[in-house]
Amino acid sequence: MSQPPRLRLSTICLAAPDAHELATFYRQFLGWPIERQESDWVKLSPPEGGPGLSFHTETSCARPVWPASPGDEQMMIHLDIEVDDLDSAAAHAIASGATLAEHQAQDDVRVHLDPAGHPFCLWVRT
Repeated sequence: MSQPPRLRLSTICLAAPDAHELATFYRQFLGWPIERQESDWVKLSPPEGGPGLSFHTETSCARPVWPASPGDEQMMIHLDIEVDDLDSAAAHAIASGATLAEHQAQDDVRVHLDPAGHPFCLWVRT
């Protein structure tokens, strides 16, 4: 068998009704600069390197339900974001435009929803 090709995860892409609007939220929340943008797509890149976060406009995008029940629009992915201080990071998320999810499954994790409804978890390493 020959050597596998070189593979490198370059970005995680989230669908949204408006890619630029969702990118604006994450740009403010994460503090990451825009690396590239097009009319229906935006990529943010972390200053320290690593995979970026991209957003593409999908006009038929349905807001996911979290936690989902049978028949609900299922989330396809969620982001886990490590933070130093859970309370201040949660306040920053809300000030940036996120909402705190009603259902919180763990005491040491805060689940928020971005403006397009994608859930993301803030957590502190113990």
